Amino acid sequence: MIHITLPDGSQREFPGPVTVAEVAASIGAGLAKAALAGKIDGKVVDTSFQITQDSPLSIITAKDADGLEVIRHSTAHLLAYAVKELFPDAQVTIGPVIENGFFYDFSYKRPFTPEDLVAIEKKMSELAAKDEPVVRRVLPRDEAVSYFKGIGEAYKAEIIASIPSNEDVSLYREGAFEDLCRGPHVPSTGKLKHFKLMKLAGAYWRGDHRNEMLQRIYGTAWASKDELQNYLRLLEEAEKRDHRKLGRELDFFHIDEHSPGTVFWHPKGWTLWQQVEQYMRRVYIDNGYQEVKGPQILDQSLWEKTGHWDKYRDNMFVTESEKRDYALKPMNCPGHILIFKQGLKSYRDLPLRYGEFGNCHRNEPSGGLHGIMRVRGFTQDDGHIFCTPEQIQAECTAYTTLLQNVYKDFGFTEIIYKLATRPEKRIGSEESWDQAEEALAAGLRASGCEFEISPGEGAFYGPKIEYTLKDALGREWQCGTMQVDPNMTERLDAEYVGEDGARHRPIMLHRAIVGSLERFIGMLIEHYAGALPVWLAPVQVAVLNITDAQAEYAQTVAKTLRDQGVRVTTDLRNEKITYKIREHSLQKLPFILVVGDKERDAGAVAVRARGNVDLGVMSLDAFSKRVAEDIASKA
Repeated sequence: MIHITLPDGSQREFPGPVTVAEVAASIGAGLAKAALAGKIDGKVVDTSFQITQDSPLSIITAKDADGLEVIRHSTAHLLAYAVKELFPDAQVTIGPVIENGFFYDFSYKRPFTPEDLVAIEKKMSELAAKDEPVVRRVLPRDEAVSYFKGIGEAYKAEIIASIPSNEDVSLYREGAFEDLCRGPHVPSTGKLKHFKLMKLAGAYWRGDHRNEMLQRIYGTAWASKDELQNYLRLLEEAEKRDHRKLGRELDFFHIDEHSPGTVFWHPKGWTLWQQVEQYMRRVYIDNGYQEVKGPQILDQSLWEKTGHWDKYRDNMFVTESEKRDYALKPMNCPGHILIFKQGLKSYRDLPLRYGEFGNCHRNEPSGGLHGIMRVRGFTQDDGHIFCTPEQIQAECTAYTTLLQNVYKDFGFTEIIYKLATRPEKRIGSEESWDQAEEALAAGLRASGCEFEISPGEGAFYGPKIEYTLKDALGREWQCGTMQVDPNMTERLDAEYVGEDGARHRPIMLHRAIVGSLERFIGMLIEHYAGALPVWLAPVQVAVLNITDAQAEYAQTVAKTLRDQGVRVTTDLRNEKITYKIREHSLQKLPFILVVGDKERDAGAVAVRARGNVDLGVMSLDAFSKRVAEDIASKA
């Protein structure tokens, strides 16, 4: 007898080997129809998988995260099936699941077009409607290579040939299409109903620019029609909020082909930058950080000592002068250690907190660049804390509280906390890892944070906390970090004199709150859809006159507000007031003040808030107080 233990603890007996589908059918017809896969000892398997010994089993349906993964994986195969039906000469390569969907890469003699995407998606629906069974078979490696060579799929044959010769490989067939895959997959194509093809892109075979450029088709798939429609609405809203589009419309910045991967900040964009930087500078001062500034170019030998030369050389910009090799810094930490080493430090000096708005450069691939979110030249609000092992917990607690307050001021109230623990390949003793991991965990607990554990995701030299924000659309952005590093101070021979009079290595805590200022500003633009809160808005108030008769008064109003510290502009053009109001409204300004004869004579202003909200006429003094309160409260 075989005993199957279900998630609720109940058991079912079967006289011999039984498939996942048969177990589901024994529970009920509804579950049998809904079953997409099974989970045995943490491994997801096909419904056709045969269980031959006592096992725990969960039936996976579309309601489960694993079920959605199976749906997307199978939809990628359905995409390849449809492409082969419409374009028999196309060769299939790889088609993995990605966040919110999947993609598949193809080799074909001509570029696919948007019209091709429409035809492919239609064919996918036709094939799904056939509800063809998805059947798995296993072949020896060499036999599988011969099979795919025989049907003209050279890329698949190459992939299989890279597998050890003594291994078998699994293939999945649906109708006339068979593909290499580990699985699992849905039992039949009829389970795939809610999908959409999204876009075309290029991708080098195996990610190597020396290889052929393939054509990548991206798609999304969901468990229900509502989920698909909600996702498409989210994408539509995200497109409206795209920081690249808004950056142009609001005249914040541009990216120029003369310096790819770097940002040309326009006056309004640089004003926004300054609000973020000066705010963070005040945070440094108020929390015991000493601001420092390191050089941009450092000798190759330093990067060799830190280990960056071996690990990150391909991502570093290098230069040469007088037969010495240098690199533009991709991070600030080595420079901070060199500053720490100037002058003998005592345990009484610790913790010592350095902060820098450090300019860094990384040679990112051109295909990975994305507006100001991913660039080659960027500035970090970088900080490093030099402390003793016993001080890690207190520093983590203080830092987490600080970070929460900063994110709240910028309008982010939902934070996800993850503790990344020791990876398989690491340095240091188990005792030091135990101490560091517990110190970070205790620091989070002391801050009242619920956190997830990310096993094995720490750096090779120490554990870290990752702080991830959720924006207005529910998208997640990993920003802050706190990393424990005893390694770099060892490599660069940093030390302090302990209470015992002996020399000791300090622990180095790498920390960043907003991370790259460029990326964080891009996040702010998208989070607020360009309608930045008053304290961040590059232009907070526009003063508009109705006729030339109020021009002098409009300038007086602007000067009064400017003297108060408000960022204000005037529009005295001889244009209709409705035209001027509309133009400044499109710039998403917090306030527009309109002055006519009545307002001039009364020393008042007619106030319009963003969103075409009419706040009526108020005295200039009353408005001054209103805008000052909004700025101070960061509303």
